[in-house]
Amino acid sequence: MRNVTETIKYIGCDDADIRLFESQYNVPEGMCYNSFVILDEKVAIMDTSDKRTLEQWKKNLTEALGDRKPDYLIVHHLEPDHASGIGDVLAMYPDIQVVCSAKAKTMIPLYFPDSDLADRVIAVKEGDTLELGEHTLTFVMAPMVHWPEVMVTYDAKDKVLFSADGFGKFGVFDADADDWACEARRYYFNICGKYGTPVSTLLKKAAKLDIEQILPLHGPFLSGEKMAEALRLYGIWSSYGVESEGVFIAHASIHGCTKHAAEKLADILRKKGCKKVSITDLCREDIHEAVEDAFKYGKVVFAASSYDAGLFTPMYNFLHLLQAKTWQKRDAAIIENGSWAPSAAKVMTKMLLDMKNINIKGNTVTLRGVMKDSDIPALEALADEILA
Repeated sequence: MRNVTETIKYIGCDDADIRLFESQYNVPEGMCYNSFVILDEKVAIMDTSDKRTLEQWKKNLTEALGDRKPDYLIVHHLEPDHASGIGDVLAMYPDIQVVCSAKAKTMIPLYFPDSDLADRVIAVKEGDTLELGEHTLTFVMAPMVHWPEVMVTYDAKDKVLFSADGFGKFGVFDADADDWACEARRYYFNICGKYGTPVSTLLKKAAKLDIEQILPLHGPFLSGEKMAEALRLYGIWSSYGVESEGVFIAHASIHGCTKHAAEKLADILRKKGCKKVSITDLCREDIHEAVEDAFKYGKVVFAASSYDAGLFTPMYNFLHLLQAKTWQKRDAAIIENGSWAPSAAKVMTKMLLDMKNINIKGNTVTLRGVMKDSDIPALEALADEILA
């Protein structure tokens, strides 16, 4: 069992077998669900676990408690991957009190309609504290990071921030130990990306605290240089800033003709001095990886076939996801293909201009069927506009 400090015990669980998190995100390296126990004059459980790991979590809990009984269950976030054990805890420990935000108090019955909550819930607000003995817990509200009931907790004794889903990542606890950012970035933009303003608000609150370690609900603990880097990246991500200079090309091609043009543009960009060009096939590669890259880079090219007098479905779905995640503050360029009646650019342009602060660069490159030598000058001109 991992110990965070002498009195903060880790009781979280890995789920190495899960392959689809939240029924949509590919997690080839599984997932972890973090939970903790603070042992002091009074004992606090910090969150529970997902139903897939609940039996293991209860074993971890009873082992950490020994012969002690918990006084409080702190609920930072009611999403079932962290809160599935609330009903079990209430049944196991009849005297325990649940500490949560006022919004969470109203939402608990939505998930545990049969649990007796009378006089067992303490609703806290911004700045409220809970004395455990040597540990003083201060509650900080974090609504819409990424649910309305979310709060985080600061422990003044050990200078620890229990950060709910903030600073989480995909993978089991030790996955990619030397590369936190990759799967943390995909996690952030797909799950929290819509909520940049609330995340920025939380970061400002956290900046006023003396934090030595961040304990998220998913992924490894963060301290020292790793914590500093995570805070730096969250500052960029939550403000929709550009993390990396370069160009990202996303293509959706029915028979490979549009793909060929997208790959040709990538070659042209590299020859013109673009140091980083990333390219993805929306028809065959993980769309959530594409969302991550669209936020990572400041310039994105959308290349797609026309379809049913509109836009080929994989590109439409991608742009819809970007809209949902409030993609913004980026340069965009468009390549369309339509053998007899090109229509993709019209749809892409409208979807892009419906987003915030999207600047469409250059003229649309329109292909008709296979890419021809006569199309190269237009791709060259588009590359110049993208790099300008």
